[in-house]
Order: sequence, then structure tokens, then C-alpha cells
Amino acid sequence: MQLLGLEYDRHELRKRIGHLSQIAGIRPVEWLDGSDRGVRAFEINTGSGLQLTLLGDRALDIFDATFHGFSLCHHSPAGLVSPALYDLSGTGWPWSPTGGLLTTWGMTRIGLTDEEDEEEYGAAGHISAIPAKSVSFGADWEGEEYVMWAEGEVRQARPVGLNLLLQRSVHARLGEAKIFIKDTVENQGFARAPLFLLYQCNFGFPLLNEGAELIAVIEDLQARNDVAERAVDSFDRFEAPQPDYDEQVFYLDHDADDKEIVRTALVNRSFQNNQGLGVYLKYSKKELPRCTLWKMLAEGVYIAGIAPGNCLPEAGTTEGEKNGGNFIEPGESRTFHLEIGVLASNSDIRAFENSLRGLDF
Repeated sequence: MQLLGLEYDRHELRKRIGHLSQIAGIRPVEWLDGSDRGVRAFEINTGSGLQLTLLGDRALDIFDATFHGFSLCHHSPAGLVSPALYDLSGTGWPWSPTGGLLTTWGMTRIGLTDEEDEEEYGAAGHISAIPAKSVSFGADWEGEEYVMWAEGEVRQARPVGLNLLLQRSVHARLGEAKIFIKDTVENQGFARAPLFLLYQCNFGFPLLNEGAELIAVIEDLQARNDVAERAVDSFDRFEAPQPDYDEQVFYLDHDADDKEIVRTALVNRSFQNNQGLGVYLKYSKKELPRCTLWKMLAEGVYIAGIAPGNCLPEAGTTEGEKNGGNFIEPGESRTFHLEIGVLASNSDIRAFENSLRGLDF
């Protein structure tokens, strides 16, 4: 494994430390004050400079994410909010989201409630406000690799009808600035159910700053509204915070490699005196065929959102009609994978770009 730019095997590393928690590991924590009181979480230190906080009480989503102390993500002005304060109503839901590196949207509805819906739900659905159960975590050697992990079950169900189980596993390896998410959704009910899943990755300052850009190979691009339509030519570039900024939303159809893998990144080449910094996403286009780019570059609400999913963030019934229906049958399971990693320098960014050359970059 590589650590601090040098290669170590397991034996040589053990000579240099008293306990592995000295350089990496995972530990449980709990918030104690204010709107986040009682929230269970797990802090992961990868030993590479990447540190993350998984929210056990919010579907094991990722809240804090830093690299060598610099934040990679956006936090809502409300900060971390306990799921006990989650507001289901269409007008109330914006008070509840916390931001963070990863917020899961879904699983049965995405988009604001429309007139055909029988119940109210927030635009992001319910899943990110459901605490995980049967949560386990740990860290151990697997051969020459030291792996840190957390996993749990998140059930979205009603007394009658709906019964979907999300089994989430998150792991990272010592010395690597990346994390892997594996989700398996099973319909444990006895009726066909809608399945809409979207992985909202929220990037913020200082990674996001004037001059940041999106690296992607795009087959097709659609603007969601007139504001975005007027900005199509600069959809992949980001400016400094603006007063009275109107959000821009773009629907991206990414080109994939011969294994149907999509790779895209948000990069800031001028970060820290032109040393450069970026974060990439890697996922299967077969599993997550849609991607939404959300640009909210307002003062105090300065966010770049990249959201791969099996749907777009439209009202559930409308999106179901567009897709010919995203449904999961009784007893059926679907698995989704997402890798999130750091590009630690402009050299890493150039290597990432070069890896996309064969995709008509």
C-alpha cells in the first residue's frame, strides 16, 4: 500500500505504529446539541488525507468530507438536522436537508408532490431521513489491504403495501483517497413498487470556487428551464458567488467506456496556488443511466451538485412515464455502485483527463 508517497507492506507498517488508529480507522460518534442532537455517525480516516463522516441516522449518507483539512462539500445553512425533525410537506422539506458530500434521494418518489400523488413528500423523497438499522462497522486486514467499513439496512415501508429494503455497504482502504458505496434494494412486499434512486453529491468551497470546471464526456445535454438554456455554452464552468443567482439545472447523458462505466469530475486547477484539487465520480451507466448537474452559485448558498441516478429529479409520476416506468417486482433485487475519489493535484487531474481521451473528450 502507498502511504505518504511511500510503499509499505503490512509488516513494515506495523513496525512504525503502536495501533492502526494512529494513522487510520473508523469510530462511532454522536452529536449532542441543537437540531443534530442524538444523530449517530461514523468517522472514517483513510490515512490518505481523506476523512469522511457517515450518518447512521440518515441512511449512512456522507456528511463531512475533507482532504488534508480542506472541505470538499457543501453544508446547508441549517447544518446537520436530526431525522426526527424531517418535514414531509412540499413546502417544509427544504428546512430538513443537511447537504454534505452525499445525500440519497428516493426511493419511491423524486420531485415535488404533484396533483396525482396520494401523499406528500419532499423533493428528495424519504430515504435520506430514515435511520439505518442493524448497523455494523469495523476495520481489518484483508491480505495486504487494511479496509474500513460500515453497513446497515434502511427500510422504506408503509403498514399496507410498500416494503422496500435498502442494504448499504460503504468501505475505504488505508492509503487510498476514495470511498466505495454499494446499495442493494429489495422489494420485500407483494406488489410491484416504483424505484427511483438518485445520488446527490454536493460540492462546495474551497473545492468549488471561481474557475472550477466539470470534466465530462457528454453525448447529450438538456437544460431544464429558460435560465439554464441561456447558459448552455458555459454549463461546465463555475463562477464566483453571485447575488440573486437563479439556479441552473442540466440533464447530462454521459458517454461511457466499453464496460459501460462513466467517470466525471469537478476540478479546481487553481486551488492552493495552482496545485490543483478535484473530486471524481465513477459508476455504471447501466445501473445509473441519468445524471443531473445542479449549479446554485448564490451568495451563501454556493453549491455544485452532481447527481447520477436511475431517474431525473422530476415529479415521480411524470418521470415514471418518461422512463416507461422505473419499477421493482416483488422479491426482485437491484444493486447500485458508486465510487467517489479525490484528484489530489493538477497531475492527477491531467491523468484523469487523459483516461477519457478514448471517449472523444
